[in-house]
This record gives sequence, C-alpha cells and structure tokens, in this order.
Amino acid sequence: MQTIDLRGRSLSTAEMLAVVPRATAARAEALATATAIVEDVRVRGEEALREQAERFDKVSGHAIRVPREHLDDALAGVDPQVRDALEAAIERVRRGSAAQVPAPQVTEIEPGARIVQRWQPVGRVGVYIPGGKAPLASSVVMNVVPAQVAGVESIALASPPQAAEDGRIHPTILAAAALLGVDEVYAIGGAGAIGALAHGVAAIGLDPVDVISGPGNNYVASAKRAVAGVVGTDSEAGATEILIVADAAADARLVAADLISQAEHDEQASAVLVTDSAELADRVAAEVATAAAATRHSARVQTALDGPQSAIVLVDDRAAAVAFSNAYAPEHLELHLVDAEEAAAVFTSAGAVFVGDQTPVSLGDYMAGSNHVLPTGGQARYASGLGAYTFLRPQQVISYDRDALARARKGVVALADAEILPAHGEAVQARFAGAPEPAAATGA
Repeated sequence: MQTIDLRGRSLSTAEMLAVVPRATAARAEALATATAIVEDVRVRGEEALREQAERFDKVSGHAIRVPREHLDDALAGVDPQVRDALEAAIERVRRGSAAQVPAPQVTEIEPGARIVQRWQPVGRVGVYIPGGKAPLASSVVMNVVPAQVAGVESIALASPPQAAEDGRIHPTILAAAALLGVDEVYAIGGAGAIGALAHGVAAIGLDPVDVISGPGNNYVASAKRAVAGVVGTDSEAGATEILIVADAAADARLVAADLISQAEHDEQASAVLVTDSAELADRVAAEVATAAAATRHSARVQTALDGPQSAIVLVDDRAAAVAFSNAYAPEHLELHLVDAEEAAAVFTSAGAVFVGDQTPVSLGDYMAGSNHVLPTGGQARYASGLGAYTFLRPQQVISYDRDALARARKGVVALADAEILPAHGEAVQARFAGAPEPAAATGA
C-alpha cells in the first residue's frame, strides 16, 4: 500500500479533496463503456443482452427470464445454515428499515387551510444483485426488504447468469429471492442489466421500472449515471470502500483484517487507513502484507491494495483525521479509537459509521440490521445509503376551503403582479367574481 504523508501540511477543503486516493481513470473509462452498453440495450433489446452475456459472462442460449422452477430448485437446495442466516438477516433488516418510513404529518396553516405531508411508494423497482466475483445473496435482502417495507408493489430482480451454473443465476441469490417472494427475476448482468431495467425489454416481458437500486462494480455504478433522468436510482454504490481511522491504541491485526475484508471484493476496491501514529501505520503495513498473502483471494486483494485508490494516510492529529475522513466521505467508516463512541459525532460524511473495533464492516455486510448498499466515490458528502426512504416520494397534499383562500387572496394577487404573472392572481380572483370582500381578509 502507498503511504500519503500529510503531516505538517495545512490543507484547504479543495486541496484535501485533491489528495484523497481515488481510481479516477478507472471511473472515467467505466462511464464511457457503461453508457455505450446501456444505449445498445435501449436500441436492440434482447439481442444486445444475449451478445453481452456471451461476451462478459461466457453464457449463451440461457433463459433470460428465470423460470419459477429455478427459484423453487434453489430454495429447496440451499444449505440449511445459509437459509437460517438469510432469514435472520431478513428479520433484522426489516426491523431496521421500518424506522425509515415516516408517519404522515398534518400542518394546520390556519382554520380551513391544511397541508398533509405523505410519503408515497413508487410503483415498480428494479433491483440489481452482483454475481460475478462474489454472488451477493445478502444484497437481495438489503434491496428487496426496504422496498417491501416502503410498500412497493412490483419488484424485478436482475443478476448475472453464471457459466458454472449452465446460465442460471447463482442458486443462493435465487434462494434469497424466493424467500422474499420475488418471482420476476432476470439473468442479466452488469451495465446491461441497468439499461434493461431502465428502458424495459418487451421481448422478454420486462417492463421499465421507476427506481433502480443495488450495488455493483464501477460499470454498474456508471450505468446508473447513464440512466439518471429516465429512472430514479439509489446512490452510485460502486466498487467498495473502507476507511479506518485509528489511534495508537488500535489493534493492528484487526485493522489489517478489516482492510483486507473489503479489498477481496474487487480489484477496484479501496482500502484506506488514516492515523496519527506512525508506529501503528508500520504495524498495520506489516500485518497487511502477511495476511493478504495468506487469504483465499490474495491476487485480487493485492491488486486492490496496490492500486491508487488504497493508502495509509499519516496525519498530525485527530482534527486532521476528521477533516480527511469527511473530505473522502467513505462508503464504510470504521473508528478504531479509544473514545470511538464520543468521536463518532464529528465524522459526518460516511455511508455508514462502524463504531469501535468490535463493529467491523463485515457485520454490516450481513447481520447488523443496517443496509450495506451505500454511496461510494465521495457521494456520502451529499447522498445516503439505501433505505425504505429510497423508494418513497414525499408529497404535499394541500387543502383550503373558501374562507381560507379568501384570506390568502390579496397576498397571491400581490405576488403574482410583482412577478408579472397576472393570470396567477386572476385564477384566484375568478373564484370570487361578484362576491364581496371578506371582512377578515389579511393578505397574509
């Protein structure tokens, strides 16, 4: 891993953003490629999807619309321990998501004037589940459960066909879908799946969706950007990121284990340590070198750790660590600090914050009850992770009676005239043509 030494430097916000480690070239290339793939699907539909499956997934002639029996077979064959874990995760995420649905609020502006704030679910959602390097069955839970809690009535799921499964989706992903009652499933992968969900593919019975959610690599994240404006999307949950802020008391072995846990996702994964302890940095570097060589996906891990997106960052003090973390805005932020509970308040930009060395990101990936679909690439500065609210639209329902409108009448006319939009005022005046001025009219 590279070392970025920021000690003795006072950086502005812009300078801090410039030094955070990012794989910018990879993201730029991904956007161009993903945009072309999405457009190909929009124009050529099923033909494009089959060509992409052969090119990227090494699969041909497969059933793109997954038959019901594939779901049934997968659920019947799933390992009982995996089924138990999925069911437990479903229950935990359902409880965590329920807190994200606001109750309707009624505001009485004055007698006869009322605004109701309600949260309306979208009608149809498309869920993307990665299945390449890692078949993320847990992501089925993380995407489908919040949509169901929000009240979404129609859910379509897409995941790559697997050459090792004769063109079927990975069976654990199918089992998770079956557990949740999702039976509209498509064997489509990558950016092409995002294009298909956004634009629809009539030949396979896929209608366009209203919102697309789900994690993926940088091509999937870029494809969401390409369809923005056609459909709603969650944040661009691209290649995974972990940033650990640690002090001198941190356990270097645990820090290294957590960096590697996220680096094994993908060669483009980002693993960053920020510390004001040079001694800890040295210990972590040594632990990472040993553990990375021994892990199952060592080549993938090493590529991620050696990439420009990963680093050990040395800072002068806690304040500098906070500034760096908030500028980076990681997908996952771990706090290995002696006062982690108190310190968490000042780390304001992160997809999710994992407090203390007994709360690893791996817990959030599966069983914490939180959601693991989170913004990457610095988007946590302004975007949130996936939740029931992703599938809800806040709507204002306004109701005025005649007397309340009369009291607002003069104000509407005055502002309409000031903006040189007289027809606005005339629309209100038309309701009172020939009627006397109300005694209580205030123009407020």
